[in-house]
Amino acid sequence: MLVDNFLNFITKEKRYSHHTIKGYKTDLNEFSDYAQTYFDCNIEYCNHKVVRSWFAQMMEEGFKPRTIHRKSSSLKSFYKYLMTQGIVKKNPMDLVPLPKLDKKLPKFVEEKSLDILLNEVEYSNDFEGKRDKLIIDIFYQTGIRQAELINLKLLDVNIHESQIKVLGKRNKERLIPISTKLLETIQEYVAYRKSDTVDYLLLTASGNKLYPKLVYNIVHKYLTMVTTLSQRSPHVLRHSFATHMLNNGAELNAIKELLGHVNLAATQVYTHNSIEKIKSIYKQAHPRA
Repeated sequence: MLVDNFLNFITKEKRYSHHTIKGYKTDLNEFSDYAQTYFDCNIEYCNHKVVRSWFAQMMEEGFKPRTIHRKSSSLKSFYKYLMTQGIVKKNPMDLVPLPKLDKKLPKFVEEKSLDILLNEVEYSNDFEGKRDKLIIDIFYQTGIRQAELINLKLLDVNIHESQIKVLGKRNKERLIPISTKLLETIQEYVAYRKSDTVDYLLLTASGNKLYPKLVYNIVHKYLTMVTTLSQRSPHVLRHSFATHMLNNGAELNAIKELLGHVNLAATQVYTHNSIEKIKSIYKQAHPRA
């Protein structure tokens, strides 16, 4: 009951995404089952020792630290909600240490490779070819998330202002400028678009709204042509957008706004890629490096 109340709260009040809510629900149900099975304890009465025991078991089972951090975030938000409702006095998560995270730099595709993908690779001269190129182009030129791309509507493209309106996490809107060339690519695609009844910009061959697996497959297919990166997903194009912007002199705060990050810390990870590039240039160019 309390879990349902919490999920209802983050859906209606916090306006979390469906994906986030689904993750929270899974995490809380798993922890509730564990607490009942091993400690005969309802979730609202669990202390930090129960949580630590759960995390320890997951570590033994080979769960990655990043997964445990995510589950910790779910529990922390849940108990914070219980505190605001006067159901608990303390957040047990305050006393739960977390495993150290490996610092992984965001993977990105080189500028030259994406230039080849957008200017030299041949796309079929039909609806699917126009759509596929536009998907790659929008991801790379705007840095938007996969869900944001899927939910783009025709009316979100403002031709006169050369910008698109994006509905991001927690239903926060942001405006992103787009180039004249991208506008032309959009207009070329719209001429081939097969539906007058669906208001989403990007559609399947049968005229329906795109779905995540299809978008992933399209991006993976084309990135395979120009990179050997193991990760060839839409998010890699988002990383590439941010890294290339930073490498070419864009301010970190501007990139933060374009990406739709809540705080600067999430954007600062891209500075590490820039530092790595500087080190590489130094080693190649300096006679004593």
